[in-house]
Amino acid sequence: MADVVVMPVYNEETTVGAVLDSVRRHFDGDILVVDDGSTDGTVEVLAARRDVSVITHPANLGYGRALAEGFSVARVRGAQRIVTMDCDGQHEPAHIPEFLQRLDQSYDIVSGSRYLPESRAVGTAPAARREVNARVTAEINRVTGWGITDAFCGFKAYRASALDAMTFEEPGYAMPLELWACAYRAGLAITELPIERIYCDRDRSFGEALDDPELRFAYYMRVWHRALGHESKEVETA
Repeated sequence: MADVVVMPVYNEETTVGAVLDSVRRHFDGDILVVDDGSTDGTVEVLAARRDVSVITHPANLGYGRALAEGFSVARVRGAQRIVTMDCDGQHEPAHIPEFLQRLDQSYDIVSGSRYLPESRAVGTAPAARREVNARVTAEINRVTGWGITDAFCGFKAYRASALDAMTFEEPGYAMPLELWACAYRAGLAITELPIERIYCDRDRSFGEALDDPELRFAYYMRVWHRALGHESKEVETA
């Protein structure tokens, strides 16, 4: 079975090399890095490697766009199972085999969770981020009845055939909401896997107005309702 790890990256020169080394220790398949317009030394770090494939965007197109392109290229290359993870050191690559094994238990998507009882904490989650995550997760559960605990973890595994039921149009950080909506509408089988809650950079910006938690929550809800087909639904931000 062909497996691919897809890793979006943007300005991660201080972590990307060590993260890729760690991924390679736990995974011997194809690693596909989508460099979304990095302007730091990330470009040079990736250019020096011969054990990964790199897609380079000349400008920053957004997290969602990078993931969607990674999915598309992985499928063209014949991937049957796809793992996504970040390059900032907040995902532990040792879990990759667990994600793939869980897919074999008839799940379509296995999503990492930093908030299950078994999830170990390394560092403290910024309160505003955790609150927004909790509110968004509660809304997803209200609609779907899934009972997930972490709406935004980027560490996931997908049965590649499940991606045929999804269309990704959101280029930014709200792309996971589009993904959950598509998965719900397609009736996909979802489960979570506990992973570490690692926070190395508490001051990371979402960019422009999205650093405001209420504006960020409203943006997430707009994308969620649009993906569900409820474009005209009034969004409550309180």
